[in-house]
This record gives sequence, structure tokens and C-alpha cells, in this order.
Amino acid sequence: MTLAKGTVHGDICGMTLRIANAAGFFGDNLDAPRLTVERAEVDYLTLEYLAELTMSILARIREKNPQAGYAADFLTVLESLTPALSAQPQLKIVTNAGGMNPHACAAAAAKILCDAGLGETQIGIVDGDDLLPRLEELQSAGCAFEHLDSGQPLASLQHPAVSANAYLGAKPIAQALSDGARIVITGRVADASLVVGPAMHRFGWDWDDWNRLASASVAGHLIECGAQVTGGFYTNWNGGKLEQDFTSGLRLDLGNIGYPVAEIESDGACVITKPEGTGGIVNRQTVCEQLVYEIGDPAHYLTPDVDVDFTNVQVEELGPNRVRVIGALGNPAPDSYKVSLAYRDGFTGSGTMLCYGRDCVAKARACAGIIRQRLAASGCEFFDEDFYVELLGSGDGVPGLHSAPAELREVMLRVSVRNADRAAVERFLREFAPLATSGPAGLAGYAAGRSSARPVFSYWPTTVRKEYLTPGVQVVAAASMT
Repeated sequence: MTLAKGTVHGDICGMTLRIANAAGFFGDNLDAPRLTVERAEVDYLTLEYLAELTMSILARIREKNPQAGYAADFLTVLESLTPALSAQPQLKIVTNAGGMNPHACAAAAAKILCDAGLGETQIGIVDGDDLLPRLEELQSAGCAFEHLDSGQPLASLQHPAVSANAYLGAKPIAQALSDGARIVITGRVADASLVVGPAMHRFGWDWDDWNRLASASVAGHLIECGAQVTGGFYTNWNGGKLEQDFTSGLRLDLGNIGYPVAEIESDGACVITKPEGTGGIVNRQTVCEQLVYEIGDPAHYLTPDVDVDFTNVQVEELGPNRVRVIGALGNPAPDSYKVSLAYRDGFTGSGTMLCYGRDCVAKARACAGIIRQRLAASGCEFFDEDFYVELLGSGDGVPGLHSAPAELREVMLRVSVRNADRAAVERFLREFAPLATSGPAGLAGYAAGRSSARPVFSYWPTTVRKEYLTPGVQVVAAASMT
């Protein structure tokens, strides 16, 4: 069914809502979701898998198999969560693991649930974000899909689009929960909306209650990247110990890092914490570091649900691993959805080789030159910007940070190329192996076997007016899907 209009009212208004997030990207720790719900009782577990790069990867997977194109890690995670789903009746899951194919993801999830004796579980499926089949129709209707940086209309692009997905908001998630879903699987939605949806369902806020929507969006933003807010990527990391100014001698224990829990109140205030007995840390600094992560203008953080103003947000430590966040303000939501659009843009490939000895830097650069010379002799030309040479270990990893020390004795040569012609990239990939006997002395071998040319999917950031989309919501029992 399509999304109903009006406010969605929850079932337990006035109580603290505990939402954990145990996946910050496609490839995150597969054990984290299970460990999180075993160590902390939560109402909702969110799993966030999608980024712009991930959408391109899933588009490529769907090209090869129309029944795929979702975050397959979720199925492994769900299988590990079935004991918790049986033992914790309050536990619900909200995830964007559906990626390019939420219906196929839901069908695969249904089989896992049925095999675990959970066939009665209601699965909510949110779709409507996939615009690829409608691009010509929408352009004819007046949607130019202008590039956010250049202003160029999509019609000027000379390459075929392979994916186009709008960032939907929290409304269809809240609707699915209102319709009885225990597990909600979406395609592309805004990351914070995975938390806003459950908050709207629980507390019954109005959809124009901008300050509360902003507060829930801040909570969602703080936990959307998983362990980044609980000590992962912490700038005061010091050999695994916290700086003395924070907690004397306390080890971060990143090997046992806890994933975040947001405790949200009915007024929108939240506390960020983590399960007891886990590693990492939640303090004012870890929360502030995540707060300003990827927000652009702090006075106008645009989401499908609300325009968030971070400039009045207050962050206060209440005690060990408990940080209160209040003060977010909201303005009316934008009238457009952001769209992640990818298009074909040639082929790419890369190769690596270890070079050692006193002259390792010069030797590595010479090897790159030999490869390019041989490519030119074979008729395969590459523009300078499409032939990228890095000497990992010599300072190329972070240009300008440091130069190669005089005593350097080994570097890893990595060359990456791009070309409109797949054959040119394949020929490049075949030029590494001959260096073992026809290059300079002191080449120790390869970091990996020879790879194949891969298609390049380039990014076209754009928007689409909300009036052109109708998010879809369907809730069905797992048993009826198998």
C-alpha cells in the first residue's frame, strides 16, 4: 500500500525510547548487532549499511543478478539475531539493508525467520526511492536533475545512468511500524531517518513539530556511524589509552568496543551511551566529534524530515559513558529529496608491487615509468590524470604530511588507472608481472594476484521534488513470503 497521510501515533507514549545502532556501513562488524542486544536491552536496533559508494556497488551487483543488490551482510546478522528476537519481545529492527532491492532482501530475511520458528514476524518493506526506471518520465515532467555543484542538467550527461535513488525520510518507516512491522527493511533513506521513524511512531509527534524532529535527527546522526561515537576514530587515542585529561590510565579496548545506544525522551532530549562492560568510551569529545561529522552548514543540516540547526546544541557529560544532548532547533523540511545517481564512466584497475633497497623510491618511480612506456608502445595511451602513481610509505598516502626519510628501505608501489577502453585497462594490469624479470633489481613481489578491469560508476549528486515520489509501504508476515 502507499503511504497514508497524517500523524502516526505510537503505542507507548511518554517512556524513554532506547535505540541502538550496530552497523555504520556495509562491511561493519558482523558480531556487533548480536553483542549489542545481548549486552543491553533496547527497543529498536538500527542497522545502517548505505553510502554513495555502497549504492554503486549494489547497483553493480544488481546488474549481474536482478534478484540481488541488497546488503547481504544483513542476512548473516539477522540469523545471529533470531535468538534475541525470540527472547526479547520488545525488540524491533529497522535497516536500510534493502539497498537497490528491498523486496528481495525481505524475501531472503523471511526465509531465515521461518527457519528459526519466527514465521509470524511482520516485515515492513519500504520502496519508492528507485528512480532509475522513471528518469525519462521525470525529465519529461520538468525534473532536470541538475548537478548540485555544476548546475548542469542530467540531459547533458553523455553516459548512461546505472542507478538513481532518492533519500526518503522517516514517514514510511513510522507507517510500517504503525502497521505492525517488527522488522522494517528500506531502500535508500536518510541515515538519521532510521531513528526518526521509531521516535515518531513511539511518541506520536506531529510531522511539523520541527524542534522534536530536529532533536531526533541529531540523535540519529550521532549513532548512525556506529562505533565512531563510542571511541572509534577517537582523536585522543594514544596507543590504546585515553589522554590523562580524560580518564587516567583507562584503556580504550577497541577490540571490545561497544556500539551506541540513544536514549530518547518524549521532549526530544537524548542521552548517548553504550552497553555496560564494553570497550571504547562515550564522552563529550567523542559526541562532539561525531556531531560535526559530514553536516555541511551547521545551521542548516538538510534531511528529508527537517532542516536542523545545530548551533544551539548543548552537550553535557552526566557520568561515565553517558552524554546528554539537547537544544537542536528545526525548520520546515526541504521540498526536495536528495538523489544519489551513478553513471558509467569507463573502466579502472590497479596493481601493487613492493620495491626495496636504498634506492627504493627511485626504483618504484622508474617501474611506474616503465609500465607507462610499454603501454604507449602497445598503443594504449593514458592521460596524466588517469594514470595515478603512489609510493605508499614514502609520504604519498597523505601528501604534504611528511617526506620520505633518508633511511627508507622499502615502499609499496601502487598504480591506478582509468580509461574508456576496457582493453587498455586490461593491458595495463598485465604489465606488472613482467617487471619481476625485466625490471630493476629489488622487486619483492606483488600484494595480490592480477585483478580484472572494473567498471567505473561516477557520482551525480542531484535532487528531485517530493511531489514526484510516493513512498510505498507494505507489511507482510514472514511465513507468507516463503
